Amino acid sequence: MNTIKEFKRIMDTHTEIALATVGTDGTPNVRIVNYYFNPTNNVLYFATFKDNEKVHEMEQNRNVSFTTIPKKGNEHIKARGIALRSEKTVFDLADCFCDKIPGYKNTIDFAGDSLILYEIHFKTATVTLNLSDIQTITL
Repeated sequence: MNTIKEFKRIMDTHTEIALATVGTDGTPNVRIVNYYFNPTNNVLYFATFKDNEKVHEMEQNRNVSFTTIPKKGNEHIKARGIALRSEKTVFDLADCFCDKIPGYKNTIDFAGDSLILYEIHFKTATVTLNLSDIQTITL
């Protein structure tokens, strides 16, 4: 398996991650979010409403983990990283999100001013193609 090539393919074609944060009470919390991965800087971006629970959780503890949601079989990416509020806005990356997720334009048009953009920075990722083809890469 060309692990880097498979990593990039999955990150490019999958549209959602299960994002795990540490709840304000110290317990794990997981939710599904859309994302865009920039292969140039190896940063995963996602938008969220300004005053929701995950924003408060990430302000308290920036450690997160995620896994892409499999589209076929068991193939997915999982990683741990740090979530940071981006200096960019969802409008800055609108074309990237809309190219990947065509219906995302409606979200940006309807709620763009209420969204903040986060970045997940991570150094390693586990690439799973099937139950016997699993490798970890360093970015």
